[in-house]
Amino acid sequence: MGKKRDRKSKLPQVPKNMKSDGLDVEYSEELADLQDREAIARANAADERAKKRKSE
Repeated sequence: MGKKRDRKSKLPQVPKNMKSDGLDVEYSEELADLQDREAIARANAADERAKKRKSE
């Protein structure tokens, strides 16, 4: 008469309402330097690749 304790309810680590899209709303284009602009371009390219893979 052993109890089953194997089953654990799986909860997300971060609640959906606390997740962000990773964008910084405080960002100022005027204060961006060359590295910032390159990082933004790489991030946008990565986002596009991820969206393309997800839709395939």
